[in-house]
Order: sequence, then C-alpha cells, then structure tokens
Amino acid sequence: MFYHLFYPLSDVISGFNVFKYITFRAGGAAVTALLVSFIIGPVVIKRMKLRGICEEIRSDGPDSHQVKVGTPTMGGLIILPAILTGTLLFARLDQPQVWVLVIATVWMGVVGFIDDWIKSSGRKSGLVARYKLLGQITLGILIGLLLLLYPQLFSAEFADYRTQSTLPFFKNRFLDFAPFGLGFLFIIMTILVIAGTSNGVNLTDGQDGLAIGVVGIMAVGFAVLSYVTGHALFSRYLNIIFLPGSGEIAVYCAAMIGAALGFLWFNAYPAQIFMGDTGALALGAGLGTVAILTKKELFLLMLGGVLVIEALSVILQRYWFKYTRRRNGTGRRLFRMAPLHHHFELLGWPESRVVVRIWIVGILLLFLTMTSFKVR
Repeated sequence: MFYHLFYPLSDVISGFNVFKYITFRAGGAAVTALLVSFIIGPVVIKRMKLRGICEEIRSDGPDSHQVKVGTPTMGGLIILPAILTGTLLFARLDQPQVWVLVIATVWMGVVGFIDDWIKSSGRKSGLVARYKLLGQITLGILIGLLLLLYPQLFSAEFADYRTQSTLPFFKNRFLDFAPFGLGFLFIIMTILVIAGTSNGVNLTDGQDGLAIGVVGIMAVGFAVLSYVTGHALFSRYLNIIFLPGSGEIAVYCAAMIGAALGFLWFNAYPAQIFMGDTGALALGAGLGTVAILTKKELFLLMLGGVLVIEALSVILQRYWFKYTRRRNGTGRRLFRMAPLHHHFELLGWPESRVVVRIWIVGILLLFLTMTSFKVR
C-alpha cells in the first residue's frame, strides 16, 4: 500500500524514492509485523485466558508438560494479523504473488481456527482430520490450477517455467512436474507441498518456541531465495530461474520473520501462549506457497529439513508399531515418543535444550541451502 501511496510522490519529495527498493520495504514489513505482535499479543493472551481457550496437554506425553495445563492457545491470532499487516502495507499490491500468499495464509488460518475452536468447545480431537486434509487439498488444487492455466498473470517468464522446479546443486537444471503435458501431476505436487508443509509445522509445534523458531529460520531462507529469484542480475549470476515480481515475495517472508520474532517473545519457554492450528497450518501453507511461486519446491527438503524429519518420525513410528504388532502380536515403538522432539525429552534432555539444538540444526540447513547455489 505504501508503495502505491508514496512512491508516485518521489518526484516531489525525493525521500519517498526509498519505497521502490524491496530491501527497504522488506525491512519495514518485518518491523511492522514485530510491533503488531508486541501490541496485540497481550490482548490475545488475556482474551484466550478469559474464554478458557487453552491447549489440551497429552496425558501420555512427557511429565514435564503437565505444568502447561491452562496455557492459552490460538496464538495464530497474533501471528496472522502481524504478517498480513506487514505484507499489505509494504508489498506491491499490483503483484498477484502477494495476493496468492495472502489468500493461502488466511485460508489455512481459518481451517486452523475452526480446529482450535472445536477443541476449546470440548471436543478434544478438534476438526475431523479429513476436513483439515480437504482444506489443504482444495487450496493446493486452486493454486495448482491458477499457475497451470493462467501463468501469464504472473509474468511471461513464469509461464515458461510454470510446472518446473529448480534442482539444488545443479546449474540450469529443472525437474518438470508435468512431463508429457500431464498437468495433473503438477497439481498433485502443489497439494503435497501445501499439505506437507502445513502438517509439518503442526507436528513440530510441540515444545515452547520450537515451531516458530524453525519457521522464522525458513522464512529467512525463503526471503533470500525470493529476492534473488526476482533480481535479474543475481539470478543470472547464480544460474537460477528469473521470475519478475518474485522480489515482492521477500516482503511477505520478511513480515513472517517479524511476526515469528514477535510471537517468540510470548512463546519462548515457559510459553504464555501456544500458536495452535490457527498459526501452524497458516504458516506452513504460507511457506509451501512461497516455495511453489518461486519454483523452489525441492529446496523445502533442505531448508525445511526439520519439518521433514519430524513428519517422518511420526510416519515411521506408526507403521513400525503396526508392522511389529502384525508380525509379533505386540507392537513396538521405534522412538520413545513421536514426533522426534518428544523422543529427546524422554531421553532426559531439558525442553529448552531440545528446542535450541533443533534451531541449530535448522540454521545449519539454512547455510546448506544457501551454499547449494555456489556448490554446483
């Protein structure tokens, strides 16, 4: 919004010229999101406590988590307004990428809100799993169809690469998700990315500060990837796809970074509020959509490696238990508890140590992702 209001006046007031720079607007979005989080955070926490909207603590979880009974949830009501305010104020609203990201974030935020609300109303299981999956699938189909059928809305260059994804560690090599013109395979990919990232963040959200820290680290990586993808000189130098307008995605990512830092202020151990599905599903969908729009879907496996590992631990635990029960009559666990962060807690690691060490892994994966552009 500010770009459209102030940049046209730069001929009169030269200082307004700064609004043409993505780096300036990204910084503004991050600071704005941070301030919004600080301002509305105490209000949301107080309201959730008064309404008794608190997180249900698993009885079979680590004993140390029982002290968290009564901690309010729906922290996504802090995160989402912060992201949306920063994005809508500082991004160029004439770029369709911005609106796709806003819609994806709000879409899964609403699904998560319904889930949290049902849980707070007494049904511990929340929204039926198939309905959450339906929300993810529908969003994936809509984004996939938009990119497949109307790529020219974004740019001519985007139309050339609409179904392709950059291969890490290779120069000018791409994986086509729609070989032989089979567009439905590309749509399946968008569904998997949206569902995978949103569920990955949700599964990682099991310890104070863990998920929001990982999301913030990933947002830093995608902010850089988005900026260089939308910069003609940098993209040429790094031999990656040049997609005009992708720089505006960096503004969204910067807003997510600011919102993550602001929410971490309240979510750090011992947490004053949990993000709930309202935040987790929305953040995951936002990150997945960024990967799709920048044609960096495969980079999620590196940059989002923590989410991948957490999700795999749940899948492996479930299938190993079923396999051993079918074979031996008694199910056995592969981990002491899944997701993996709970396994480390049951090994005797303090929660804060688990969180910081997983953050360190996330930072190392961020460095690996960045170096993959030169080690090719």
